[in-house]
Amino acid sequence: MNRQNKGQIRVIEAFLAVLIIFSSFAVSANLSVKQNPTKRDDLASVGLQVLVELDYDGSLGKYIDDGEWSALLDALNLVLPAGVSFNLIVYDDQMNQVNTSVISNGAFSSQEIAFVEYVCASQGLVFKWYLIHLYLAVTA
Repeated sequence: MNRQNKGQIRVIEAFLAVLIIFSSFAVSANLSVKQNPTKRDDLASVGLQVLVELDYDGSLGKYIDDGEWSALLDALNLVLPAGVSFNLIVYDDQMNQVNTSVISNGAFSSQEIAFVEYVCASQGLVFKWYLIHLYLAVTA
C-alpha cells in the first residue's frame, strides 16, 4: 500500500464509522415503545386488591351499611395509587343504586378504563349483600 492511498483509506474508514453511528441512531429512533397490553388487567387487579383489602376487616360493608360515602371516598383515595381515577357505584340485591352521592375522585381522561365487579356482604345481624362496580383509569 502506498503512502498516497493511506489518506484515502482513513477517509473511507471515518465515513463508514459515521454511517454506522447515524444508522444506529436512525434504527433506534424508529423502534417504538410497545404499550403494555395488560395495563388494563393490571389496573383491574389493583382495584380488586383494594376492595378485598377494604373488605378484609368488614369496613367496606360497614361504610355501605352506615351510608358513610365520604369515608369510603377517603379510604379509596388513601389505598389506591396516585394517578388513578375511580368511580364506585354500590347496588343492593335488587340492583338498585345504594349510594346517594357520587363516589369518585374525578373524570376519566383515559381511553383505557378497567372495570371491577365485587360482591360485599355486610357484617350486621341481618344478612345483606351489595354489588360494587369500580371503574378505574390512569390519569393523563
